[in-house]
Amino acid sequence: MLLYNTLGRQKEEFIPFRPGKVHMYVCGITAYDYCHIGHARSALVFDVLVRQLRHMDLDVTFVRNFTDVDDKIINRANKEGRDWREVAQTYINAFHEDMDRLGVLRADMEPRATDHIQEIRDLCAKLVAEGKAYATASGDVYFRVRSYPPYGKLSGRSLDELLSGARVAPGEEKEDPLDFALWKAAKPGEPSWESPWGLGRPGWHIECSAMSESYLPLDIHGGGQDLVFPHHENEIAQTEAVCHCHLARYWVHNGFVQVNAEKMSKSLGNFKTIRDILENYLPETLRFFLLGKHYRSPIDFTAEGMDEAEKALHRVYTALLETQKALTREKWKKSPLPAQLTEDWAAQAEALDEAMNDDLNTAQALGHIFTQVRLVNRLLEDKTLRAAEAGRDLLQDFLARAEQWNVRLGLFGQQPEAFLADLRRIRAARRNIDIPRVEALLQERQEARANRDFARSDALRQALLDLGVSVQDTPEGQNWDLE
Repeated sequence: MLLYNTLGRQKEEFIPFRPGKVHMYVCGITAYDYCHIGHARSALVFDVLVRQLRHMDLDVTFVRNFTDVDDKIINRANKEGRDWREVAQTYINAFHEDMDRLGVLRADMEPRATDHIQEIRDLCAKLVAEGKAYATASGDVYFRVRSYPPYGKLSGRSLDELLSGARVAPGEEKEDPLDFALWKAAKPGEPSWESPWGLGRPGWHIECSAMSESYLPLDIHGGGQDLVFPHHENEIAQTEAVCHCHLARYWVHNGFVQVNAEKMSKSLGNFKTIRDILENYLPETLRFFLLGKHYRSPIDFTAEGMDEAEKALHRVYTALLETQKALTREKWKKSPLPAQLTEDWAAQAEALDEAMNDDLNTAQALGHIFTQVRLVNRLLEDKTLRAAEAGRDLLQDFLARAEQWNVRLGLFGQQPEAFLADLRRIRAARRNIDIPRVEALLQERQEARANRDFARSDALRQALLDLGVSVQDTPEGQNWDLE
């Protein structure tokens, strides 16, 4: 498998440190608010990466942390008159609820910063003892950036470039504008812990170094592209300065999410939480949409893009439903399938594997899935092929492959009839279509057809069309969907 390594700025063959085993650490949320679509994308990218590694029969230990003490958490707690621990727990619970809905697998380990205060203090003390960090008179502890010569190797930034934008804020006691905080002296009313430098709390970067320490060396360290600098750059410096080893062999970062071609921000009024989106779309639609672009590419969240994702899911689930119906046949004929169809069907499974092994190219993998759906639809539309034993075998293989797609991508794993009904319901709600009214018209039309009142039946079909509803008459009865 090839993975793009931010550190090497190229795709590299993935070779774990420990044969057959993978240690992967991904930076999780700071628990002060509901998760937004950017969090969803990052979680999904690494969810699919874990799934792919396990598909390769690798034993994966997946660690995703929670930052549960931070300025933002403290500010929210003060604003709402709540304990900071309560605020953090509220949004950790919300994270789990949102990710469960999106089908994101739970991490094997979910460390919290406040459970690793001793490890954080120990790391700070080692860095101070080795001259890589220093304590100030006020009780802050800073990392000496210039004590770590490779600083900037992940982001590609030079010290001169960084220095041009660096400033020492009023009240800071840094030796150098480039230095960053490992431990912050306590302020009145803030959470704090005892330390050799007085009461204080950890800085953001050192938390991840402490939480990942017992899994070193990491095979993969991941997160959003926004974390490359300064967070991951600082993690590397402070960890490697102490352990004298590689923090991680592969650094994997997902691209940004925009909303309607603009950077997402509360000030622009385009801030999209996962919960906002799932009021109007099914969770699998959001998952499909986010996996429809290569993970390193930027992605633009739009209603049009989500509508297209719905249509794509509708095609797959309809093919699955029609396949299930076709397989209820009791008698099958011996006629063969066309050689080209058989060859194309076999080739697509291998092509999907190649896409997933080429830097987790989910967009290309989905393309190969839709090629398979087209082949299945071609078979279903041909009465001769549909009745052949060889056709039956291909359709059974289609269902088996769909089960694997669910394992690897977290897609197409629901019961088709139930999913299509849910999709119809949420689309109708978005368009303010009154479903009880639709059902009443359908019932009336069914009675008209039973009475052979075809003029009335046609008039009711038109009334449904005027509502945006199409009707298809099948041996099983009326099927309806939205235009």
